[in-house]
Amino acid sequence: MLTSLFLRLGTCALLLAGSAHAACLGEQNTTQTYSFEVVPQFTAAKVYSSWSPLLQRIGQDTGLCFDLRVAPTIPEFEQRLLKGDPQFVYLNPYHAVLGYQKRKYQPLLADSEDLLTGILVVRADSPIKTLDDLKGKTVSFPAPNAFAASLLIRAELAKRKVNTNTMFVKTHSNVYRSVISQDAAAGGGVNNTLDNEAPEVRQQLRVLFETPAYTPHPIATLPTVPAAVRERFLKAMLKLTQDEEGRKLLDAINLNKPQAVTYAKHYKPLESLQLEKFLVLTGQ
Repeated sequence: MLTSLFLRLGTCALLLAGSAHAACLGEQNTTQTYSFEVVPQFTAAKVYSSWSPLLQRIGQDTGLCFDLRVAPTIPEFEQRLLKGDPQFVYLNPYHAVLGYQKRKYQPLLADSEDLLTGILVVRADSPIKTLDDLKGKTVSFPAPNAFAASLLIRAELAKRKVNTNTMFVKTHSNVYRSVISQDAAAGGGVNNTLDNEAPEVRQQLRVLFETPAYTPHPIATLPTVPAAVRERFLKAMLKLTQDEEGRKLLDAINLNKPQAVTYAKHYKPLESLQLEKFLVLTGQ
């Protein structure tokens, strides 16, 4: 059964899940390949085009090899995460909580410059002015467990007793386009993904509501990844800020100023939000 779409540096290929590794990103002459999974906020093609060059550079700088993987949907990504499949993983802040609680995934680094906020957008010409105006209307989200784009916003709507019809459309890009096409009256996203959209998309949207800000998506590792490997990876990522090419690679993945992070300091506080009542986990 085909479960993953793998694109490697401009080459499109479908591989069976669990089959032989695709092309190594980084150091070719090594016996250890680390799986690296990225939460599919965007299409697989976009994820590969932005992450492959970065992992190629990091792999060469550290002597490591990475197998970049992108699940077709966020729920499938969550299933892999909770099984402890990826050794390295880029995931949203609440996924970091789940990953730590279930498999002791250790956050390693995150951006220190742009905090993450959830946003609810409407069409620029929409008559909707307040959250109360959304009662009875359709609101689109990328996936049930997207942290800022879904969980925080659905929790806020529930707190205000604003009942809506919910539609999940897989990616942030799909959310914004569902609002523009009027398939949904509003849609949940995050500040960073909206900023990444083309000007002609952003110009058609207006931010109706924005959540408080949180430490953004981290890169985390399984506890079985050696401390020395984590340290090499972290140092190489921090070093990217020192040259123009490296800064461009970081900008492509919204991680402009990486900093070391820990679960206790940066993500454990999210436990107090009590978002588990809004979680929708499949395959558990």
